[in-house]
Amino acid sequence: MSKPRHRSSHRPETSDTGSQPGDTTRRVTTVLVILLVLSLVVHIATAPPREPPTDKPPAATPAAPPGVTPSQAKRDPALPPTLTRVAMPSAEPTNPLDPARAKRYLEEVCALGNRMSGSPGMRAQQELLISHFEPHADQVERQTFKVRNPLGGPAVEMANLIVRWRPEATDRVLLCAHYDTRPLPDRDPNPMARRNGRFIGANDGGSGVAVLMELAHQLAEYEGPLGVDVVLFDGEELVYVDDRDPYFLGSRYFAQDYAKRKPQRGSGAWSYRAGILLDMVGDADLQIYQERFSYRNLTTRPLVMQVWATAQRLGVAEFYPRVRHEVRDDHLALQRFGGIPAIDLIDFDYPAWHTEADVPMNCSGDSLAKVGWVVWEWLLEQREASQPNRRSP
Repeated sequence: MSKPRHRSSHRPETSDTGSQPGDTTRRVTTVLVILLVLSLVVHIATAPPREPPTDKPPAATPAAPPGVTPSQAKRDPALPPTLTRVAMPSAEPTNPLDPARAKRYLEEVCALGNRMSGSPGMRAQQELLISHFEPHADQVERQTFKVRNPLGGPAVEMANLIVRWRPEATDRVLLCAHYDTRPLPDRDPNPMARRNGRFIGANDGGSGVAVLMELAHQLAEYEGPLGVDVVLFDGEELVYVDDRDPYFLGSRYFAQDYAKRKPQRGSGAWSYRAGILLDMVGDADLQIYQERFSYRNLTTRPLVMQVWATAQRLGVAEFYPRVRHEVRDDHLALQRFGGIPAIDLIDFDYPAWHTEADVPMNCSGDSLAKVGWVVWEWLLEQREASQPNRRSP
């Protein structure tokens, strides 16, 4: 018969006189396990709390001081080991001229109406400009002369306005524009306007004036060895008939007088190192190309390149580095009769030229300020290459 299936309850018999060898081994093992558990408990209890994970990126390395590269930092014991100097980009150039104020000057001038030579509008403009420039400049003078009246009758009285900064300087720069307007809008599409219309000349006659009025605020703070003359020419286009009436009367008179008055050599010698003419520089769609006569003349080409390089440095994209128009203007009279190396800044792509539509509404304060900025920055660059000054002209 088979034995019944049951769990045995039999235990080994023990003796009253001592332990068996297996009992000692089990006791030692138990003690070791207890010690190990206690050590783990102590380790867990004394360990620093673990921070919960975050989604934040690791802290950035402190910013490096400007102007030093990593290789320089290794050689520079004054720098903390975690910091390196890096070259920082220079700030973008900022135009100090005020477009809104320049536009207001243009509107003030145009509010006087037509400003042809010898007219009431011209006389009112002369008073306005003298009162504007006197607080900013060292000297303001009228250079008066008379010319034949193209319509007959009494001679026409004219006046160039000459505004000087640092008149004692013998190394000088000429900034100029014509400030008279044509008698009639001879290219207006309306035949009646061509015969008896009203020509305001905002761009052609007013824009260069407005730029120079705005520049006066900067020239008042100008520091440097160069002398600066702002000249506003009368009689640029007292013209009724192109083939009969002469242009550039004011600039020709000024250049001839300059050629007679200035000492050519010796201790009293003085001269204009450069001249910049501003004409039709207010177009809202400004496009100034390199004028052909200015570029073709080897004496004035370096000046053209300087001005366009300045415009490029400033990011004034309205100055196009290409030769386009050939314009007979006051700069040619300055070159021919005075030997003044002058160039013409002119936007000759202006649909309202010599029409009744040449009004402030078609001009832009931004355009005026950009042209003035280029001229101002070019002038600042000229200080570095100026010659010692001796005496006043």
